[in-house]
Amino acid sequence: MPDMFPHKPINIIYTGVAGTGKTYRLLQIAKEYTDYLPKTNYEDLLVQLLQELSWREVVCLIFLEFQSRKQDLVKVPELVNHEFYIAKASLNARDNHLRNTAWAVLQTHSPTDSKTVVSKNRASQAYFDKDHSGAWYLLPDSLTLLEDLSQQLAEFQQAQRDCQTSQGHHFSQQRFSMVSFHQAYGYEEFVEGIRPVMTTSHSHKDSHIQANNMPAQMSYVIQEGAFLKLCQRAANDPEQRYAVLIDEINRANVSRVFGELLSLIEPDKRAGMQNAMTVNLAYSGRPFSLPANVDIYATMNTQDHSLAPLDMALRRRFRFVDCPPQPELLPIISLSTEAQTDDAVETIDLSKLLMGLNTRITQMLGSEAQLGHAFLWSVSTLEQLQVALSEQIIPQLAQAAGGQVAVLQYIFKDEPQPLSAQFIQDHQALIDHGASHHMDSQNNNAAQHPMFSGQNAFMTQSMTTGNYRINTDLITKTGEFAKPFVYQRLYD
Repeated sequence: MPDMFPHKPINIIYTGVAGTGKTYRLLQIAKEYTDYLPKTNYEDLLVQLLQELSWREVVCLIFLEFQSRKQDLVKVPELVNHEFYIAKASLNARDNHLRNTAWAVLQTHSPTDSKTVVSKNRASQAYFDKDHSGAWYLLPDSLTLLEDLSQQLAEFQQAQRDCQTSQGHHFSQQRFSMVSFHQAYGYEEFVEGIRPVMTTSHSHKDSHIQANNMPAQMSYVIQEGAFLKLCQRAANDPEQRYAVLIDEINRANVSRVFGELLSLIEPDKRAGMQNAMTVNLAYSGRPFSLPANVDIYATMNTQDHSLAPLDMALRRRFRFVDCPPQPELLPIISLSTEAQTDDAVETIDLSKLLMGLNTRITQMLGSEAQLGHAFLWSVSTLEQLQVALSEQIIPQLAQAAGGQVAVLQYIFKDEPQPLSAQFIQDHQALIDHGASHHMDSQNNNAAQHPMFSGQNAFMTQSMTTGNYRINTDLITKTGEFAKPFVYQRLYD
């Protein structure tokens, strides 16, 4: 785990082949950016929920809480007397003009075309409107902007329920955001973008009540992406470290995803640093500086060359940490019916098996084709090993080898073995040597196996691909593949 420097930004990309635990590292790092705070009473939960919120956010939170109780219309006295409002006033040491504050928030954040609200001061974003009875409600198109508040409310309500049953409950506060890059992921999801929202007209009497019967209209708002939301939280909490965790960073066009923020990633370009930079965001146009207390961690699968390469501009902004296979973490599985056995003949050492495979894989296909230990991580029985080989390992190696039988047979040390003990069989060689009867017999045996019931066509396709064929005895867990020596020969 990297050290948590209080003021030095961390930019790390964990690289390696599939199955080396890169994503697991991200999950472990996430724990370093999670606070577990013991909660003993309801008052503490309220403080935790409200202390960082503005009055506008508190009012929105109250409306969301009423909605969770199936009440959409709220009058100002109900708002001011709500426990969230009272608690926020107490935190701010306020005891007067509370009703005026509520009215100011509601009117300021009402739409300019409202038929019931008259106000000279309007914010750029509307959240509330009032019906003709004097009751206020949340605008439908504002709900998408309140997803974070809705999540905070849900966590608060869950923590409240847990506190009622357990005084030792820990309330978690996450200081990270985890995203997975993919080919369609872009700047709009990561930083900010224009998103369509469905709205309804508010020109009719009792518009909120009748909204469901009105035709929806399309409008567009600028919404913040995952990275920008996290940066804003970090900017408001400079004493804590925050992190964005990116899985499979090379699956997206990274330069397009980061956009103008690519220049801000470097540690010395962060806000408050020696060479601090500010850029204007693409959609909103507002100035933005990347907080120094935001760390960036990512994973990159070096094996998948179909993904987008990382350009040098990004590479020089990150430290690259190699994550090699760790076969030493794998166990020895026993084929004995006894709980304990000292007989090496009746055991399969998964560590030696993986090292042997990777040695030959490196010789034939290069180091980037190696297998990670995760392929065998959950294997504890012979049957699980057989499944891992036939359904995961062999198909992956076959893809890396382009289906070349000779390469696959070398990796599995099949060449000097009889047909019955070969992991990979040459389909054409079987035919040339008059083995079609043998193939038919094996196919019939496999077809009769319970795991292939009703799936004969699929079975045939999975066993024979191009010029190579997976031994059906491995798939059906019979014959030579029920014996440990077949797997032990893969050690060396």
